[in-house]
Parts: sequence; C-alpha cells; structure tokens
Amino acid sequence: MRLWLNSMQLVELFISSWVHLFYGFYIFSTAVAYDLSQVLCDYFKPNNNINENSIIEVKEDDVHPSSVDDLPPIVLVHGIFGFGQGKLGGLSYFAGAEKKDERVLVPDLGSLTSIYDRARELFYYLKGGQVDYGEEHSKSCGHSQFGRIYEQGHYPEWDQDHPIHFVGHSAGAQAVRVLQQMLADKAFKGHDTSQNWVLSITSLSGAFNGTTRTYFDGMQPEDGMTLKPVCLLQLCRLGVIIYDWFDIPWLKSYYNFGFDHFNMSWRKIGVWGLVDHLLGNAGPFASGDWILPDLTIQGSMRLNSHLQTFPDTYYFCYATKRTRKLFGFTVPSGVLGIHPLLFVRVLQMCMWRHPSDLPPPYKGYRDEDWWDNDGALNTISMMYPRFPIEHPHCLVTNDKDCRPLQPGIWYYKVVEGDHILFIINRERAGVQFDLIYDSIFEHCRKHAFRKKPQTLPNQIQHSVVS
Repeated sequence: MRLWLNSMQLVELFISSWVHLFYGFYIFSTAVAYDLSQVLCDYFKPNNNINENSIIEVKEDDVHPSSVDDLPPIVLVHGIFGFGQGKLGGLSYFAGAEKKDERVLVPDLGSLTSIYDRARELFYYLKGGQVDYGEEHSKSCGHSQFGRIYEQGHYPEWDQDHPIHFVGHSAGAQAVRVLQQMLADKAFKGHDTSQNWVLSITSLSGAFNGTTRTYFDGMQPEDGMTLKPVCLLQLCRLGVIIYDWFDIPWLKSYYNFGFDHFNMSWRKIGVWGLVDHLLGNAGPFASGDWILPDLTIQGSMRLNSHLQTFPDTYYFCYATKRTRKLFGFTVPSGVLGIHPLLFVRVLQMCMWRHPSDLPPPYKGYRDEDWWDNDGALNTISMMYPRFPIEHPHCLVTNDKDCRPLQPGIWYYKVVEGDHILFIINRERAGVQFDLIYDSIFEHCRKHAFRKKPQTLPNQIQHSVVS
C-alpha cells in the first residue's frame, strides 16, 4: 500500500510539473508572439503625414479644473507568479481591466518574493527612490538592503491628503495590508506616513488566511516553512535559482521572479555559489524570505497577528470558489468551468485533512471549513482576515444592501469562479469579468471617500452637454 501511494504521488508530481511548465511556456510564447507581431505591424505600417492645419488647439479656458489628474489612482497589485505593466510583452495580468478607469497603475513586483519585500517594493514604486528593505530584515535574510531605483515615483504626491485605492489579487491583497501597516508604523525612513494614505483596499481572491494548497505543493505542515524533499515546489526552487543564476538580460526584461537583491547571478556567486544555492544552503529558499511560507496557514497567522483593520479605510473582498455540496461531500462544481491548471488541486483541496499527529493550527479548527476552494486558495481564506483574530465583517448578497459603505468593515461577497478566472484571459470569464471589475471600480470611485464623492471627467462632460 505504501509503495502504491508513493507511486501515485510521483505520477501526480510528474503530471502537475508538466502542466505548470506547459502553461508557463504558453504564456511566455504568447508574449513573444505578440511583440513580434507588433514589430512587424509597425514596420509595414504606412507613414501617414499629419496635416498641421487639422490640429485643433485647446485653450486653457476650455479645460475644466477637475481632470483625471485629480482622481486618486487605483493600483492593481498582482499575485504570486504575476507581473506588472511592461513585463511579458503586451500581456496584461488583469486582462485589460486597467483600461476600465481613467487612472490606474499596475506595478511590477517580485512574483515570488516575500509579502514583506513586495510591500516595500510597492511603496517605492509609488513614492519614488531606491527600494530599502530595512537593515535588520536584510541581514537576517541574507540579501542586500537596497534594491531597484525609481528615479520618478508613479505617484510622488502620495500622502494623507492624496490617498490611494488598492486592488489586490491573490497574494497581492495581503501585500497591500502589510504596506498599510508599515505606513501606520512609519516604517519608511524619511517619510512621515500614516495608515490614512490608503483610502480603500479591494481584494479579488485575496490570500488573507493562508491556503492548504501550499501543503499539496510541498510545504511541510509541521512548520509551514520548510519544503518536502520531493515536491512541485522543489522543482520550482531549482528552476528559479538556475534562471536567476544565468541572469540573461533580455529574458529577465520579459519576466523576473524578483530575487535580484539576493545577488544570485553567475557574475557574483560563480559555480560554487550555484551549487550552494541548489543544495539549499543559501538564498531566499534557505532563509525562508519568499512567498510560499507566507501563504501557509501558519505563515498567514504570523502576518495577521500584527496587521490591523483601520477605521478610516474601506475594505471589500470577492471570494471565489469552484466547489459544491453533493450528498454531503464537497466536490468540484463541474469540469469544464475549471482551468486545467487548477482542476487537480480543486479536487485535492476538497479532501484536505490536517495531519492527525500534529496540533491544529488554531483553536476551533475543522477540516471541513477549508474544503471549499478555487484551486489555489480556500474560500474561507478569501472572505476577510479571521485568524488568529476575526476582524469586523459583513456578508454582501446585493451591493445596494450595504450602501452607504462604512469604513473599518470587511464587506465580502462569494462568487463562482476559479482562482485565475478574472485575470490573464478576459474571454474566459465572459460577462462576469465586466460585472466584477465594474463593481470594483464603482466602489472605488463612488462609494469610498473621506471628504466628498469624486467628480469623474465623463460626469463633467455630461453636465456641460446638458
């Protein structure tokens, strides 16, 4: 029986690794093909001369004082293995949702770096300057204190009087929460920050309370920090180290895992340094300063233990699930509606059992609470922060029933969909894609404000015409 189980686990590992590798290659090749097509189109595109007499001058008196620049930005923060604007050619992680509003930013953060590191990177992306990971943290994790330099921040005027809306997908939502706590703790030298720099946080399939998938992928349930000897994450670890060691500029301009501050390039550590990293003696996977430990139930509880819900910030969550009850069992809700990348994990997470020889992760723990999932995260994890302390929350069935929105409360809604339904491929979600993102941007623009509702540019034009 033990031999049979081990054989099945190896078969599952083989299939999972090939499915993930194939999907990654598909995304990368699509980006390259898109860029090549753009180059060819630009090359063969006729050069149309512009008639200078046809240019219409706009007088300063005709421009309304309230413009797009007066709107607080909506910042879309990607999740694990994600990418921001400018990476992977012309692909959009949020499947073009950023075009739904006049002022949206899509930062490119480390796709596998820890939640802490991503929060630091997000601050300097917006405010400008050189990323400072903090002296104490950098020494304990074995990487450089300073990282990428942003000569010009994407929103340098950011402060309490110019707050920001954040929308985080998956691990991106938790990164935003950590950033807000850092702002409250004034953790950025030279900046007098506060929690009120954040106007609202919207979570789309947000990883607030960890996920049991991390244990299926290879994290040890004993501590939520170390990896099993043979698992999918071990293969991922080896691939990332080799990718960063080769340090091919044009390749990393397309996609970067975000570990540049660990200095894993062949130019800096040589061949023996590579061996040391592959053996697990150095680097982010040795120190635990990467994202997977933060996504275990134990890791999420460690983060949540010092993260607050602030009284002047609006919070809204969309929790996804692709499971249903059938004769008392939790099963995947259909086959065709679940992405092939996630189907096996949906099934496995439905049958999750916490090891009986280990103490439960928290008081009152029950396996069945964690069975509903979307293939990457458990639905209970996406609703609102609840472990180790439950934060104020309100279930939403109809958006109109919760208006006006009150700050300091986590409004949450459960929607049918897998973890990647609302990213990468817009056509796959269909009309549901527009419903979700229209609702998100409506919350930001019309229902989350501290002084008065914002006047949108299109509203100005309509009022002038009328």
